[in-house]
Amino acid sequence: MTEPPDLRATRAAYDTVATDYAEILSNELAAKPLDRALLGAFAELVAADGGGPVADLGCGPGRVTAHLHSLGLTAFGIDLSPAMVAVARRAHPDLRFDEGSMTALDLADGVLGGIVAWYSIIHTPPQRLPVTFTEFHRVLGPGGHLLLAFQAGDEKVHLEHGYGHPVSLDAYRLSPDRIAGLLGQAGLTVHARLLREPDGPEKTQQAYLLARKPAES
Repeated sequence: MTEPPDLRATRAAYDTVATDYAEILSNELAAKPLDRALLGAFAELVAADGGGPVADLGCGPGRVTAHLHSLGLTAFGIDLSPAMVAVARRAHPDLRFDEGSMTALDLADGVLGGIVAWYSIIHTPPQRLPVTFTEFHRVLGPGGHLLLAFQAGDEKVHLEHGYGHPVSLDAYRLSPDRIAGLLGQAGLTVHARLLREPDGPEKTQQAYLLARKPAES
């Protein structure tokens, strides 16, 4: 099967910026109390429902994976970019990081207690998000939790520079209501959402959705 061009573009861009991206964003969570609070709430929810393994999808250099691990979760990362995975493995040698795509995860059905997709759905063309969310539903166990973060809006932005390097990459700003609707169509129930104003270099509102795969009756 031919790989979609957006996957090739995303991999190439993040392979290019991996080292500088990791350095520039290494302490980002320390300055974002709301982000840490949401990740903490997610960790508590997963732990309360049995503490199953958590996949950080689009993990980049592994900073969120490591934070989830520090919160007591059995967390591992998956990223499309081999260079990002290599950086994550060097930075966090005690954690697991694998190469892979969110749309075709090399995971068995129902094995996860949680998924975090932290600004990692933003390069997926909106028409392919239903397939992505169906895959999330497949690998989550009954009662499993999902935390999404993304830039809010309704437009495609073409990026030509990133973290000091030339790149060619599309990013999508997404409507929280539309994403919530797509999650519902995939069988995931949204039970919390947050929209915060831009901070620092951010240009748009930032959206966060907490969802859950219904528990078996």
